[in-house]
Amino acid sequence: MFIIGILAVAIYANAWDFWPLPMSEPDTLQDELRYGFDVSAVASSGTSAPFFFHANQCGHISSAPYSGSFAVWFGKDATRPNRWWDYDFRIDLAGRFATDKQTGYFRQLYAHLRLYVFDLTAGIRPVAYGSQDPELTTGGLLFSYNAQPLPRFSIGIDRYTAFPGLYGYVEVKGGLTHAWFVDNNSLDTTYATTGALLHHKFAGVRLGGRLPVNVAYELHHAAQWGGTSPIYGTAGTDWQSYKNIFFVRSGGNNSSDQLNAEGNHIGWQELSVSVTQPLWAMNLYWQTIFEDRSAAFIGTGTNAADGLWGVHISQNAWPYLNGFTYECLNTTNQSGPYHDKDGIVYAGRDSYFYNSFYRQGWTHFSRTIGNPLMSPQNNRVRTHYVGVKGDVYGFRYRLMAAYTRNWGTYQVPLYSENTALMLEVKKQVQQAWGLEFGISLGADIGSQFGNSFGAMITISKQGLIYSYR
Repeated sequence: MFIIGILAVAIYANAWDFWPLPMSEPDTLQDELRYGFDVSAVASSGTSAPFFFHANQCGHISSAPYSGSFAVWFGKDATRPNRWWDYDFRIDLAGRFATDKQTGYFRQLYAHLRLYVFDLTAGIRPVAYGSQDPELTTGGLLFSYNAQPLPRFSIGIDRYTAFPGLYGYVEVKGGLTHAWFVDNNSLDTTYATTGALLHHKFAGVRLGGRLPVNVAYELHHAAQWGGTSPIYGTAGTDWQSYKNIFFVRSGGNNSSDQLNAEGNHIGWQELSVSVTQPLWAMNLYWQTIFEDRSAAFIGTGTNAADGLWGVHISQNAWPYLNGFTYECLNTTNQSGPYHDKDGIVYAGRDSYFYNSFYRQGWTHFSRTIGNPLMSPQNNRVRTHYVGVKGDVYGFRYRLMAAYTRNWGTYQVPLYSENTALMLEVKKQVQQAWGLEFGISLGADIGSQFGNSFGAMITISKQGLIYSYR
C-alpha cells in the first residue's frame, strides 16, 4: 500500500503530463559538425599485447606485441532530443599496423535518423548492449565493443521511451536488425562459413521513471544464418529461411537445422536495478546467456549458474574517484556436461559462441562479438574484475584488474589462468593545440597468454567545424 500511495502522489503531481517526451520541451540546442583524429602506438614484451590494451576497442588495437593505429573522422552527433526529428552520421577512416599485417578500414561509416521516437540506422556503427558503464566493464555478454562492427540496417526505438498514458513511469524500447558478416578474407576457409548473416531483435521495459529507483529488464535474440560452409554446403537465405530464423523454427538444408532450429541461435537477458541520488548513483545488473533448453526467465533456466553479475557506483561530489565497478563472470555450467547420454537428451554442453556449422563462432574479424573474456574455443571461464576511474587535477585515469580462470570447452578441456592489469592516464593540453595525450601501462600474468608487460601511447584531438540550427 505504501508503494501504491507513492505512485498515486507522483502521478497526481504530473497528472497533465500523461506522456512525457523530450519533444514536449522547447528546442534550444544547435547542430554541430565536428572532426577528430587519434593515433596510438603499443610496445610490449611477450607474444601479445596486454589484454586490456586491445579488449573492447572495436578491433582498432592489434593484439600483436608491437603495433600502431590511426583514425581520422568527420561527422555529427544527435544533439537535439527536444526536436521531433534528429540525425547523426560519422565517416571514420582507420588503419592498423602490426609486425605481420597492415589493414585499412572504416571504423565507422553510418547514418542515423530519429523520427519522433523511432530510429533508423544504416551502415557500420559500434553497438553494445547492457546497462554497465562502457568505460568500466569487461563487456556485455552478447554484444560488446570488442569486435569490428558489422554493416547493418536497424529499425526500432533505441532508447528507453515513455509508454503513452502512464506518466513516464513505464518506459519501453526495442528493435530489429539485419547485418552482414564481412570478414570472409580473414577466415580459415578450410572450416569456417563465409557470407553469413546476422539477425537480432530485442525488447526492454523499465519501471520507475522519475522515482529514485528504477527496475529494467531486456530480452535479446540473435542468430547467425545463411552463408556457405565448406563442410555442410550452402544455407538458405530466402524468405522461408528468414521466417525460420525469426521464429526459431526448424528447417534449412542440413540435418541438424531440420532436427533443431535453422541457424545458430543465442539469447541474452539483463535484469538491472538503478538508484539515483543528487550526489551519487548505483546500478546493479545481472546478465545471462542461453541456448537450447536453457532458455527461461533470468536465473531459472538449466544454466542458471552462468551469468555476469555487476555493480557500478558513481558520485560527483569528489572527482578523484568518481566511478567504481565490480563484475563477476561465470560460464562454466552450460546446462551440464552432457548434451545427450544413454538415449536421454540433457541439452547440456551449450558451448557458448560455438556452432558446428559456423565454425568461426560468435566472432567478427577473429574477435568475439560478446564479452572478450570468452571465445568459441574458450567459453568456460570464471572472472573477478574491478575497475575505477577519476580525475586528479585534469588527469583522467582508469585502473582495471581482472583475474580469470579458463577451462576451454567441455569438448576440448584446457586449463589456464590470467591476471590482467592496466593503468590509463589522459590529459588534454590546451597549450598544445588542444591535443589530448594518454599513456597506458598494462600487464598479463599467467598461463593463458603468457607473461607480458607493455605501454601504449595515444594522441587525439577533436574540434568543432560549424554549428547551425
